[in-house]
Amino acid sequence: MSPAPSELTSGDVFAHPRRSARHRWLTRWTVVLAALSVALLPAAAPHAFAATHKELLKNRLYVVNADSDTVSVIDTNTNAVVGSPIAVGSTPGAVATDALCGRAYVTNGGSDTVSVIDTNTNTVLGSPIPVGDFPFDVATDSVGGRAYVTNDFAGTVSVIDTNTNAVVGSPIAVGSTPGAVATDALCGRAYVTNGGSGTVSVIDTNTNTVLGSPIPVGDFPFDVATDSVGGRAYVTNDFAGTVSVIDTNTNTVVGSPISVGRNPIGVATDALRGRAYVANSHSGTVSVIDTNTNAVVGSPISVGNLPAGVATDALRGRAYVSNGGSDTVSVIDTNTNTVIGSPIPVGDGPGGVALGR
Repeated sequence: MSPAPSELTSGDVFAHPRRSARHRWLTRWTVVLAALSVALLPAAAPHAFAATHKELLKNRLYVVNADSDTVSVIDTNTNAVVGSPIAVGSTPGAVATDALCGRAYVTNGGSDTVSVIDTNTNTVLGSPIPVGDFPFDVATDSVGGRAYVTNDFAGTVSVIDTNTNAVVGSPIAVGSTPGAVATDALCGRAYVTNGGSGTVSVIDTNTNTVLGSPIPVGDFPFDVATDSVGGRAYVTNDFAGTVSVIDTNTNTVVGSPISVGRNPIGVATDALRGRAYVANSHSGTVSVIDTNTNAVVGSPISVGNLPAGVATDALRGRAYVSNGGSDTVSVIDTNTNTVIGSPIPVGDGPGGVALGR
């Protein structure tokens, strides 16, 4: 995943340092950072690291290793990997945790399934759950007992009942090449980025139906993170190098796009500090946005090569960033916005990250 002169994306041709025909998922997010021809754009597929969450009681961070078909677990008290990598499906992309039921949900892009991990034992539960074509991202709604999975190649979202770990209802049709998804339990909504449409779809999680028209944002929206306290959703526009802000009360864009680094992909919010952390893959940095003013604060924070996924731990004052080109995770102190310690080695091609409590 080396930088490219032109910021192009291809859904199925990816330019990661370790090329492999089987990496359909990596294609998705790595391509965004790689040098590819314009001809590949029609197959483009958005983000892959939207989900970032944390298991607070056990203080664990779950890291998806797309090239290894595994999930690494980091003890956030010691910032060291614990146990052996957990084997999941083919080309896993994203992970989301549900603290209430003690589960982590992992999308397997190459298998068209979702694996379920018991976060108490860090073992896989049952058989993988079949979903749509090329599941890309996942977000949980602990209040509603649901997990929402974007099916990138199908243009749909599948809904999983986290009590039974079975798909419920029919797939929900959204925009072109849906990538990231984020839930807002307070307003009962799920926000889905449609990379091919340049829009965000809004799902009513009470009825699992799409609300209104898609919201136009920037060029190739990749990831989305919600701030329930502030009533906002932050969307990274990969090709535009910006972040769009949506008012979740009105589902309209507010203000002008916020300029960040090159090829912004992952984003996560910290409601306690009023901050949003944005991974700029081509820049190898993280930008920090003040969510009260929606302005960038301070200088970009240098992390590893091709940062992708971001997870925040507001209580401990930390942000965790997966470095897809370095096979590491960087830790940022969100009180000082400085990197602490050495990068944590994980598996091959880390992407999605999630904190589990």
